[in-house]
Amino acid sequence: MKRAFTAIAALVISSTTFAAPLTMKTYNPQENAVFPVSSTLVYGPSEAVLFDAQFSVKDGEKLVAMIRESGKKLSRIVITSGDPDFYFGLEPIVKAFPNVDIVATPAVVSHIEATRDAKLAYWGPQLKADAPHQLYTPKPLHDMRFTIDGEAVEIKHPESYAAYVWIPANKAILGGTGVASGIHIWSADTQTVTRRNEWRSVLKAMQAEQPQTVIPGHYLGKLPSEAKAITFTLDYLQKFELALNSQKDSAGVIKVMKKAYPDLADESSLELSAKVNTGEMAWK
Repeated sequence: MKRAFTAIAALVISSTTFAAPLTMKTYNPQENAVFPVSSTLVYGPSEAVLFDAQFSVKDGEKLVAMIRESGKKLSRIVITSGDPDFYFGLEPIVKAFPNVDIVATPAVVSHIEATRDAKLAYWGPQLKADAPHQLYTPKPLHDMRFTIDGEAVEIKHPESYAAYVWIPANKAILGGTGVASGIHIWSADTQTVTRRNEWRSVLKAMQAEQPQTVIPGHYLGKLPSEAKAITFTLDYLQKFELALNSQKDSAGVIKVMKKAYPDLADESSLELSAKVNTGEMAWK
């Protein structure tokens, strides 16, 4: 618990000490949750926007405390992914801020609508008391550009699996599902060469922004500096593609990736992704 809290505290301090028009504070539960997913509060002098809402009710309550501590008016919640660890924690936030708008790209809304009931049926018994009693589906966001206290924010590549949030005044990227660090990368939802190539293409677009800060959608350990999380994700995906092409089965792919990244956590993501992408296992 102490190590996880230290990592979170360091992130909050590092995200607020540089001079920038908007302040960014990120909560990531690290090893204390099923998934080390990031939620970021971005705010100016008076207005705040929350990006992503955690997986459990317990961690959603931590976000309520973070929002209240900011002293800013929460104007909207943006959900960047249709995966449940990005929105299952909404319940306590909506209870605390009942009039807040919850929005997402049309692609994310469609994903949530198609999978939410099955995801709750699967994860609810595992989350137990931390499972939500009510799920909230975001409204479709049709304008990918909006402002926070007058500063521009844009969701780029909104139809892509690796859609990301670009905050130009801070030169910051919120990487969502497309960027990770410290863990094996989940790729079971990108089951074709075309989709994985598109993912890598979007990562290169992120690099072209020359960001000074990148918040991975999932990470364990210390937050990487500048764009290192993007570089790690891109390198990992390239190695994974080579392993898929050179190995005859998932066992071979797993062996190659573990040798390349012997210290990464979450081997279960590698194992399932390898089985799905070699056709040994079905995944929806």
